[in-house]
Amino acid sequence: MSNSLDYRTAGVDIDAADEAKRRITAHVLSTLTSGARGEFGGFGGMFRVPTDVPKPVLVASADGVGTKVKVAIEADRFDTVGHDLVNHCVNDILVQGASPLFFLDYVAFGALDPRAVEGVVAGVAAGCRENGCALLGGETAEMPGVYTPPDYDLAGFIVGYVDEDAILGPQRVREGDVIVGIESSGLHTNGFSLARRIVDERMKLSVHDRFPGADATVADVMLSIHRSYLSVLRPMLSRVHAMAHITGGGLPGNLNRALPKTLDAVVDTTSWNVPNLFVQLQVAGGVDRKEMFRTFNMGVGMTVIAPESEAAGVISAAEAHGVHAWQLGVVRRGSGQVVLN
Repeated sequence: MSNSLDYRTAGVDIDAADEAKRRITAHVLSTLTSGARGEFGGFGGMFRVPTDVPKPVLVASADGVGTKVKVAIEADRFDTVGHDLVNHCVNDILVQGASPLFFLDYVAFGALDPRAVEGVVAGVAAGCRENGCALLGGETAEMPGVYTPPDYDLAGFIVGYVDEDAILGPQRVREGDVIVGIESSGLHTNGFSLARRIVDERMKLSVHDRFPGADATVADVMLSIHRSYLSVLRPMLSRVHAMAHITGGGLPGNLNRALPKTLDAVVDTTSWNVPNLFVQLQVAGGVDRKEMFRTFNMGVGMTVIAPESEAAGVISAAEAHGVHAWQLGVVRRGSGQVVLN
């Protein structure tokens, strides 16, 4: 019938979905670890529960990359945000002392583009290989009317594990502990709605223009991959008390999550040089200092709370991996607040 309808005319291309699946198969298989079970393409991913710790506790988290994806779309780059997604989730469970086991991804398009799907999943696979976790499954959705091409969105879901007696957190933190800051690799995956507005409306720059004060384009600077701290910190986990991944909310909105209600984190904001990226955004946007610190990481991607005797070891471990670290502050009596001095 000339007026008959099918799924393609409704905006969903099954052939494109099949092509996307064909393209991503090798990327997914490249991440499988010894704990993975079953074949690629099953309805559910399977993973053997670890037996190398006496009391294993599973730790799970989910996140996205926010409007960083808009910069990736404008720059026609797909793999960086996939890699970001994994590293962000890995860091989120690392702060509780957990090592990653497996990862799941979800990518939704207005019009499915197999090339874009492959790029995103290739980035996810790269992140999984970096962190030693299996890409155990995922979903690719085509949703006409919800997303307008070329827009897409993605989310990630991670499961890791830690021995129950080794869980890090506020319960271990003590007065007199030292706070170590470990540098970020840029914006990571937070604050992009404000950053994009400053770059677009105040700086009047496109993703292909040179970023002020940098020998790189706007795309290069803003799409720098969210750093994973797993390889740096895993050897130190038994020697620290707590950690905080500095994401949305900045230092004030994340470091407080690692504190008991009776202690404060006193941060010396003169202890590091704020990177050029944040300086340029603040100046061009006329952004208040307090707003900068609660929107962006300001160059601090992870904080580690450790006994004073262990702080130097944490710093040395980071520096040995080529990642700058320093004493950011101290823990004092208080009420669970972050004090920026």
